[in-house]
Amino acid sequence: MTLRPALDALGERRWIGLVLLAAGAVFAFLLPSLGLVNEYLLLLLMYCGINVILSVSLNLVNGYMGEFSIGHAGFMAVGAYTASLLTVRAFPSAAGPFIFPLALAAGGVAAAIAGFIIAIPSFRTRGDYLAIVTLAFTMIVKSALENIEAVGGPRGLAGMQKLTTLPWVFVWTVLTVAVIRNLVYSRFGRAILAIREDELAGLLMGVETRRVKLLAFTVSAFFAGVAGGLFAHVVLYITPRGFDLLKSTDVLIMVYLGGIGSIAGSILGAVVYTGLLEILRPLGVWRMVLVPLLLVLLMIFRPRGFLGLRELPWLVPKRDR
Repeated sequence: MTLRPALDALGERRWIGLVLLAAGAVFAFLLPSLGLVNEYLLLLLMYCGINVILSVSLNLVNGYMGEFSIGHAGFMAVGAYTASLLTVRAFPSAAGPFIFPLALAAGGVAAAIAGFIIAIPSFRTRGDYLAIVTLAFTMIVKSALENIEAVGGPRGLAGMQKLTTLPWVFVWTVLTVAVIRNLVYSRFGRAILAIREDELAGLLMGVETRRVKLLAFTVSAFFAGVAGGLFAHVVLYITPRGFDLLKSTDVLIMVYLGGIGSIAGSILGAVVYTGLLEILRPLGVWRMVLVPLLLVLLMIFRPRGFLGLRELPWLVPKRDR
């Protein structure tokens, strides 16, 4: 049986997706409180969820819209520092289950505003200018944070409470996937796909390409900021060096490993890449040689990634299957 008929067969049993979602919710909310999983596994699962948020949100721009952004680390930094300043400086005693989600949302909004500002000049041009602008943005954010003593400068910012838990990561991961999925399969999503296939033809057919690009890029930046806030309250210590070009490269690898234009591919790529780095950790610095080599082989033999331009039927509305 080939992959496509197998996916179609699973799609006829849409209840399986609901069962898996319910099982994930039970696992995320119940098992940690019962102490049935150790701290190491909890940490790994939280990293997987945060990377899924980053991968799915970047895929909206790089995969579905066909642009090339490498500034996700910059937006992640904006969200991480904004959320951390709110929980450490603004509401240190009140930070908890009520302030934390607001801090995450504030980090996402700050990143979205930064993304909107960056997108305005970027989308006035065509070609690879977005990559250049987002690269410059990441470097500017890193340099600015290193020179602002109020946020710790090059020493970084510490003092965060461990507010990120597996349930919070699960909720934001599901929310990210749901929002991106509904956006892609909406009328607005058709406009995004039209830009990827032929921007000029879409413009001639009445698609407001500039407005579509701005909104898609802003939504992508918002969830990158949320992921940054979650990340900061897991590691409890952030520095500008943690949000450099290498971090953006990690997110790019996850997107293209799983497959562009596929939400399921982004999820798979994030989980596989996170797990692979952890499995190869005993190799030390050699893992940074082996992982790129594996990716080169993947790009040679499967250039579209695991699920490039294919989607699990559970994520596709009936009218679009």
